[in-house]
Amino acid sequence: MDLLTHWIANTPDFAIPYALAALGLIVSERAGVLSLGAEGLMLVGALAGIGAVLAVHDPGVGLIAGMLAAALVSVLFAVMVVWLRINQVIAGLALVFFCQGLTGLLGTVLGWTNQPVSGPEAVALGPLAALPLVGGLFRQNVAAYLVPFIFVGVVGWLHHTASGLRLRAVGESPQAADAAGVPVLRVRFWAIVAGAALIGLAGSYIAVASTKLWIAGMTGGRGWIAVALVIFARWSPWRALAGTVLFGGIEALIPQLAAAGIGLPQYFVLMTPYVVTLGVMVWVALARRPRRNARRAGRTLFA
Repeated sequence: MDLLTHWIANTPDFAIPYALAALGLIVSERAGVLSLGAEGLMLVGALAGIGAVLAVHDPGVGLIAGMLAAALVSVLFAVMVVWLRINQVIAGLALVFFCQGLTGLLGTVLGWTNQPVSGPEAVALGPLAALPLVGGLFRQNVAAYLVPFIFVGVVGWLHHTASGLRLRAVGESPQAADAAGVPVLRVRFWAIVAGAALIGLAGSYIAVASTKLWIAGMTGGRGWIAVALVIFARWSPWRALAGTVLFGGIEALIPQLAAAGIGLPQYFVLMTPYVVTLGVMVWVALARRPRRNARRAGRTLFA
């Protein structure tokens, strides 16, 4: 029972970075831009967040600094793919390698590696925190409580505002949007920047609120898993959120099993999230195949 209680309580801490990164990717990709640079942007957000906390000793400033730093770096990617028309896949991969090298260099030169910081304090939500089994869900840090509001706000903006409608129109039919007077290039540019800010927040959350220090490559492939989550969810925010809970729960379970004395090989633990990612992608592909075959059979029947 203790293992289950701690597992449930720790799941949000692991799921939140996935949720924020997936949401940022959806904003960008709904505008018609394939963004593969999430891993690099998360590293930039993590490094900037730690640097800001070390400078001003305020976790909130660290989280905002991560957003701003990732948004700033994303301008390079936006210029490449929006105005210079460079292949989005190549530009995204180049951005990841650039950010990995840049953050590793700056973290070492500035002496921010392995420097512990104080993260946001945990806050108990009254009687809810005393509930059996699930009470730990209501003893999270302040930033964790804000994430659901960010998620709902961004989804509401995408689906219930004129600017969100323009963004989705640009992604679905840029020619029709341009004919309607929508500035396609400008919308795509700001969608990339806004999505990168959310991805940077995911990275700074890992560094400032979860691990509370900086280590080179500390995101550990979470950006790539977020990309797979978005594809698995077919760019639906709510399906992506369900996927983040799944992956967050898997990651949260691993240290709980170790604490309970269940020995697991180190490399098995490291590969588990990626094995699950591959499994989910295969399952989605197999689930979609019968529908494709049915549509193909229908076309043959009525040809």
